[in-house]
Amino acid sequence: MSVRVKICGIKDEAALFAAVEARADLLGFVFYPKSPRFLTPEAAAPLATYIRGVAASVALVVDADDATLDEIVATMNPDMLQLHGHESPSRVREVRARHGKPVMKAIAVASAADVERAAEYLDGADLILFDARPIEGAILPGGNGLPFDWRLLAGVTGKIPFMLAGGLTAGNVAEAVRLTGARAVDVSSGVEVSPGVKDPELIHRFLSAAKGIKQAV
Repeated sequence: MSVRVKICGIKDEAALFAAVEARADLLGFVFYPKSPRFLTPEAAAPLATYIRGVAASVALVVDADDATLDEIVATMNPDMLQLHGHESPSRVREVRARHGKPVMKAIAVASAADVERAAEYLDGADLILFDARPIEGAILPGGNGLPFDWRLLAGVTGKIPFMLAGGLTAGNVAEAVRLTGARAVDVSSGVEVSPGVKDPELIHRFLSAAKGIKQAV
């Protein structure tokens, strides 16, 4: 069984084509204005249309209100919604019910208690994204290129459906999967040459490394 890979923060056709060519499973589009990877729904729509049936499109938002989510869903019709803010378990349930789409909830990890908190979301989220907790004062809730102690996820596999993020690169993804048992990984800054600027070659290297990992069925 191969590891599923999400390339997040896609902004242009060059990155999109590289990710599709390298067999990415999911592509993330960021709708958070403070992010260097920010896109409007209108800009993301043709990119999402291009990959339909080839890779899943994921709309990433941070504490978005209903009006913002309504616009994103109506304009680009993503396959999945990624909630990357401080959304409560009840808010996650509301979003899933309102839009009828799978929901991924990001959990910022710095301690074992953070990992345990993920259980609170399991009745509303289809997938948990374990990401590194940003440093104090950071503008972005994710995509900061920071790893966390992967050993904190020991024992999670089989109990919580999750994707691993945070500081992943082609050079460390195999070790991250070995330590966590992750069946899905998410990368953004690890395939960039500068914030928000994806490098097709780095995308290919990451996908090659991740897809080469042998996973038990």
